[in-house]
Amino acid sequence: MTAAIGVMPDDGQPETLPASSSAAASSIDRRRVLISTVAWSLGGASGLTGATSALAQPGAGAGPGASAWPQRPIHLVVPFPGGSSPDLIARLLAEGLAQSLGQPIVIENKVGAGGNIGTGVVAKAPADGYTLLFTIQGPLITAPMLTRALPYDPVRELRPISLVASSPNVLVVPSSLGVETVAQFVALVKRQAGGLNYGSIGNGSAAHLAMASLIERGGLSMVHVPYAGFPQVVQALLTQEVQAGVMVPAIAMPQVRAGKLRALAVTSAGRVAGLPTLPTLAESGFPGFEATSWQALLAPAGTPSVIVDRLAAETIRIVKGDAFRRALLPMFFTAAGTSPEGLTTLMRDERQRWGQLIRQLKLKPE
Repeated sequence: MTAAIGVMPDDGQPETLPASSSAAASSIDRRRVLISTVAWSLGGASGLTGATSALAQPGAGAGPGASAWPQRPIHLVVPFPGGSSPDLIARLLAEGLAQSLGQPIVIENKVGAGGNIGTGVVAKAPADGYTLLFTIQGPLITAPMLTRALPYDPVRELRPISLVASSPNVLVVPSSLGVETVAQFVALVKRQAGGLNYGSIGNGSAAHLAMASLIERGGLSMVHVPYAGFPQVVQALLTQEVQAGVMVPAIAMPQVRAGKLRALAVTSAGRVAGLPTLPTLAESGFPGFEATSWQALLAPAGTPSVIVDRLAAETIRIVKGDAFRRALLPMFFTAAGTSPEGLTTLMRDERQRWGQLIRQLKLKPE
């Protein structure tokens, strides 16, 4: 059986072609071009195209009881726009899974409400292994605490499979804002006293909470403006519709290197290897500050363990491979790869951590 990676275009009809056909090769190449563009824009073009080919190596056998699945294409829902870091990393993973599982992986970008719409679609989908979710932590961890009438329960309606990747965030401002350091930014925000905005990808997202924590600890006042995805946040920064934002370096650095945005600090505990001159927020007047982003694969609750275990095993094999890790480097992501139990523990710990922060900041559901 041949395999392919598919894409759900604007007309809602999935493109899925046999991997052996020239059309399928062209489709996959378009995905590679998209991913490679990130590498080139970050000055790290070496290896993404070749890396995606190396990812597509079949894994071990299905194991007892798993041979009947899958027998048709698998839909992988990404609740963020095409070109965003979840979309790019999902496509890297999907190519490897398509080869190892022997079925097309159809990417569906179901965007809106900070990732909650697409997440809700998967939460309500049949638990048969043919609809999966690739998302960041916001819809899983903080959305239930900060979203009124959330149409899904991530604890009861989703089943963790594997943590795939993690990344630091970077605090960025428009270059035209005229600030070059965190100290200058803080001073400007204090002078404006509530007159400046910051953008995020939704209420309760890591970007939102990182900025909210910074504002609270600095005694600042800014207005939160949510957007559907990071490309929209970047556009808002470029037009100064918002004056600050926290996002993964993969999204921010092309605009920083183009001179349109200025990076002030990273949110990780230590400096980032690819950005050695950029200080941490902890070094910039906010001791102990740390906020990272992560991305994971999940299924609807009730998905049989034999399917979840096989997906986890294949995901871990792909993610821990040298090709996948090299492909993530230009995007400043670190490959992870955990068992379902490992992701479950992470999600439980993150709920406790961010729940405490939300209570401390007295954030209310919107």
